[in-house]
Amino acid sequence: MDKSASGWMSGFIGVVIFSGSLPATRVAVMDFDPIFLTVARATIAGIIAVTLLFTFRERRPDRGDIVPLIVVSLGVVVGFPLLTALALRHVTSAHSIVFIGLLPLATAIFGVIRGGERPRPAFWLFSCIGSAIVVGFASRQGFSASPVGDLLMLAAVIACGLGYAEGAKLSRKLGGWQVISWALALSLPLMTVLMLATMPASFADLSAASWIGFGYVSVFSMLVGFIFWYRGLALGGTVAVGQLQLLQPFFGLALAATLLGEAVSWGMLAATLAIVACVAGARKFA
Repeated sequence: MDKSASGWMSGFIGVVIFSGSLPATRVAVMDFDPIFLTVARATIAGIIAVTLLFTFRERRPDRGDIVPLIVVSLGVVVGFPLLTALALRHVTSAHSIVFIGLLPLATAIFGVIRGGERPRPAFWLFSCIGSAIVVGFASRQGFSASPVGDLLMLAAVIACGLGYAEGAKLSRKLGGWQVISWALALSLPLMTVLMLATMPASFADLSAASWIGFGYVSVFSMLVGFIFWYRGLALGGTVAVGQLQLLQPFFGLALAATLLGEAVSWGMLAATLAIVACVAGARKFA
């Protein structure tokens, strides 16, 4: 398998893993406070990451890598998890998943700014049409009903796109799993303190479903998914492989309907299909 194909396969696996993140977060925030959930999942993933780094005796990042790693940490370790957890207090996971359609555009923009990639003009046309479909759908389906939730999801997408692009650039030098591991390690001291400060007085009344959601976002969403995702972006290109994120709404909506019993309207499915059609065109010109 050549480097590009390997990158696409790794990216696809990452997208499949990430597809469970919003439904799992939706379940977890039914019992867990969003801030505690954010810092606790980062703490657990950070402990695993530090263990991996020491086990494999990874070389420490250069001084010039520290600021980019902090950007990665702020984007995907803190920003996206916290903002989505807060948003899911206001909107359903099925509704929030459609916003993931904006992630390829956000990732591509930051990929150009931070990674120096230069897709053709037609790429931007398809990406902008897809993004317009997402925003239009959100406005029609519930923007006025929950502007807070939608704005939080938009902020989460921007933070995540920056973290993805910065991590992809670093992955070419440090390696995919090393980037997310060092980002988690850098944030671990602060996340641990915040976890202890926000820890609930008792865990006795928490449901099994909330614990499962908590475990999923702590291990798979926060660490395992990024191992595959950053490797895919590094090998196949941030702009091109980033378009695989348009498959995420398909998987996420299916999970929301199957596991949470949430209604998935024909409008949601139509919007998702239209977005994926746009990303197919964008991929051709990336």
